[in-house]
Amino acid sequence: MRDTNIRCLNDIRLFERLSADELGSLEQLASLTHSLTLPSSSTIQSPEQNRQELHFIKQGKVRLYKINSGGNPYTIGFLGPGDVFGDLYSIQTRDVYMETMEETMICSVPKESFENFLSTQPKLAIKFLKLLSSKIQERDELLEQLILNSLREQVLHLLLTLSKPLGEEDANGTHVHIPISHQELSNMIGAARECVTLTLRELARDGILTTGRKSIAIQLDKALASLSASTENE
Repeated sequence: MRDTNIRCLNDIRLFERLSADELGSLEQLASLTHSLTLPSSSTIQSPEQNRQELHFIKQGKVRLYKINSGGNPYTIGFLGPGDVFGDLYSIQTRDVYMETMEETMICSVPKESFENFLSTQPKLAIKFLKLLSSKIQERDELLEQLILNSLREQVLHLLLTLSKPLGEEDANGTHVHIPISHQELSNMIGAARECVTLTLRELARDGILTTGRKSIAIQLDKALASLSASTENE
């Protein structure tokens, strides 16, 4: 069991490139860690839950969503292998529902145990703070893009951000499929669905993406080139 937990933690970005001493300490943390493999469509978290644990996604994908006033769920983001969530890392995952999109393995460690571990590993504590900082920066940059740019650029920025944790490209290595509807995308941007749909059609005509039933496949290189061209023309 300890070997399994060590392998689980080794794949997390926080624990990459550790020294021999840090690896020894990681074994102590692993003894307090437990793992769980969940089937697709399993609910991991609901807003009313108060989990005193930190969770690492070893494999699989997780959808984050909320419920609107009409009782309908809408997606607000995704998590993938290597991502972290929980009481100490709740920038993106506080007060939301979380559901597995496929079979997913999650490794968990009690909050107090992890805090004690970081108190003895200052280098890892700094690395953890940098991870938190990068999440805050990513969120702030996205908010800035959604406020200052045209709707076309807003859609591209949001789709590129959502594509990162999904991590799967097709055989050509250029498309990432995002399981999101036009309405959910509109909710996240704060624009009328009709306007977002027209923008998606325009992007499809330009060969940047294709849309399906509750999914969008974005061609990463063309999306980045389009954003770059927009910036140059400002």
